[in-house]
Amino acid sequence: MTTHVDQTSGWGPPPTVPPADPASPRSAPSRLWRGRPEDPRWARPALLALLLVTGLLYVYNLGASGYANSFYSAAVQAGSQSWKAFFFGSLDAAGAITVDKPPAALWPMALSVRLFGLNAWAILVPEVLMGVATVAVVYAAVRRRFSAGAGLLAGAVLALTPVAALMFRFNNPDALLALLMATACYLVVRALEDGRTKWLVWAGVAIGFAFLAKTLQAFLILPPLALVYAVCAPVPVRKRLVQLALATAALVVAGGWWVAIVELWPASSRPYIGGSQNNSFLELTFGYNGLGRLNGDETGSVGGGGGGNGRGQWGETGWDRMFSSEVGGQISWLLPAALILLVAALWATRKARRTSVTRGAFLVWGGSLLMTAVVFSFMAGIFHQYYTVALAPYLAAVVGMGAGLLWEKRTETWAALALAASAVAAAAWGYVLLNRTPDYLPWLKWLVLVGGLVGALGLIFVGRVTRQLALAAAAVSVVAALAGPTAYTLSTLAEGHTGSIVTAGPAGASMMGGRGGPGGGGMRGGFPGGGNGFPGQQNGNGNAQGRQCFPGGGMPGQQGQGTQGFPGGRTGEAGAGGMGRAGGMGGLLNGASVDAQAKKLVSTDADDYTWAAAAIGSQNAASYQLSTGKPVMAIGGFNGTDPSPTLAQFKTYVEEGKIHYFIASGTGGGGMGGAGNGTSSQITTWVEATFKKVTAGSATFYDLTQKATS
Repeated sequence: MTTHVDQTSGWGPPPTVPPADPASPRSAPSRLWRGRPEDPRWARPALLALLLVTGLLYVYNLGASGYANSFYSAAVQAGSQSWKAFFFGSLDAAGAITVDKPPAALWPMALSVRLFGLNAWAILVPEVLMGVATVAVVYAAVRRRFSAGAGLLAGAVLALTPVAALMFRFNNPDALLALLMATACYLVVRALEDGRTKWLVWAGVAIGFAFLAKTLQAFLILPPLALVYAVCAPVPVRKRLVQLALATAALVVAGGWWVAIVELWPASSRPYIGGSQNNSFLELTFGYNGLGRLNGDETGSVGGGGGGNGRGQWGETGWDRMFSSEVGGQISWLLPAALILLVAALWATRKARRTSVTRGAFLVWGGSLLMTAVVFSFMAGIFHQYYTVALAPYLAAVVGMGAGLLWEKRTETWAALALAASAVAAAAWGYVLLNRTPDYLPWLKWLVLVGGLVGALGLIFVGRVTRQLALAAAAVSVVAALAGPTAYTLSTLAEGHTGSIVTAGPAGASMMGGRGGPGGGGMRGGFPGGGNGFPGQQNGNGNAQGRQCFPGGGMPGQQGQGTQGFPGGRTGEAGAGGMGRAGGMGGLLNGASVDAQAKKLVSTDADDYTWAAAAIGSQNAASYQLSTGKPVMAIGGFNGTDPSPTLAQFKTYVEEGKIHYFIASGTGGGGMGGAGNGTSSQITTWVEATFKKVTAGSATFYDLTQKATS
């Protein structure tokens, strides 16, 4: 990889590339270990060490998460058994209904399970590899224009961000999304260097494929990327417009081929599109997973919608949401420092020519950071703390590039002061975040604060002291800035995470119900919307003593076998108040605990049926499917509110002998969100009135092959 010097600004690594010597070519192992000829001898070994340590950290205790989010693990299992289920992202191998996302993020995991069998490592190791790859991409992006030290700093910031350590070990779509978004930014900067069309087209391909991971979230960074290239590319305006058009076409093809096939495929011979209300992927994309996330109007959802004073049912909204007690400990440790470095870098490049790649790189990564943060801050629909992993690559790149640029200009007073200001911001904000969990390593916040202030004092004079003293001041500042997120990351790695809502850090690190301060929900993982209630059901006191209200006013845990804990809970935690046998919030956010008797019942003669059983809600169905290895129909999809199957369709399946059991334990049949007259409720009522009740262990079933007696 060749370093391109920014000739327009004069800032960048000096052109010290020695001429190639064809008489003594390096072997491939030598190039891998030594890196580029102009690199310091330590640069490539340090990068390889960073990637190795990142991989080892992320695989540590990986099996503790088990199937992690059983919703996606069930689809992975189905995809490993059926290529049709693989293609559509079906929750079960028989193809009843899909997950509520496109399937690209499932494909690597499903292929891994095909090769290595169904287990936690086969599911989660591909996510770890995506994390290591994302660190490598961010390093490469920063290293192209700045020192190896700046690249290593960026990579370390990303690897040690708590929410990154969480999601690169979890099976939600966010790991693949983060990797592809980082790759797209890297490719756009490559295009800014020489104006070659291929880089921009490949960036379009990356974003298009990211759409197949998490739909419209992949498009959040399109405005800054397109605008920066349109203004800063080193080619004539007409060519820029043609290149952007070609990149758009590449995006549409990369993301649209699967959509076109699904929309053209006869609905009767493919799974129902989970999350939609009319079996349309386009409706899912622009509704539940699209505009509904922004305005809160999410048909079929259990929450969403704005509230008074900037409160939505999924947490506080507003400009400071990323710093709130709900989100801050996940992502914002270095966000104040990154903003200072971004402003300083743009000031430093203010007189550069239009085509300055250095400034363009800051606009690409910084624009992506700001655009994503603003949307997350004000979206009124479903929002989970782990979404913020999308910010991690952008933030890490800005920190690395900003520190690298100001370090090169450290002899100028303003640059030294800006470096010092960023160090103070990181230390002060780290102290605030650590103070929100006062019982967790109480000494660390003082070490961070004092160390950061001492390092900042040294950075003020960094241009006037010896190189050794300057490096010492920088090292103290970096250690102080990374100490807090490193501690939270290590805490994250030490525990397994299961369910649909997971958070990083120690107990109390993500508390619901307020902005800043140690107050808030007091639960591990908590639940959005304040207190411990379900969305829209606040307990009024914001602590762990509140009544956990279920949609429609019921209490979760009525089955009385609370084994999975509250949403976001770590493996083995018992939720406050006792979640039901079907897991957090009655099976909506976590799966059921399937005992040996229930497993034996569902597995018996399962091969004689298309579906061994059917259950309300995807998490309940997923638990039985993962336990038995047999297809289980998820009635109503994730929330239990999708009109699939209809009562008439379900009756037909039963008459044709395609379903053996109906699992009674779970959401109670009404469907989540209070859809008491929905298809899930109708099916439940019909089954309970028509078929024989069977008990296995602590679970209740209905045998759909035996009519009830009066």
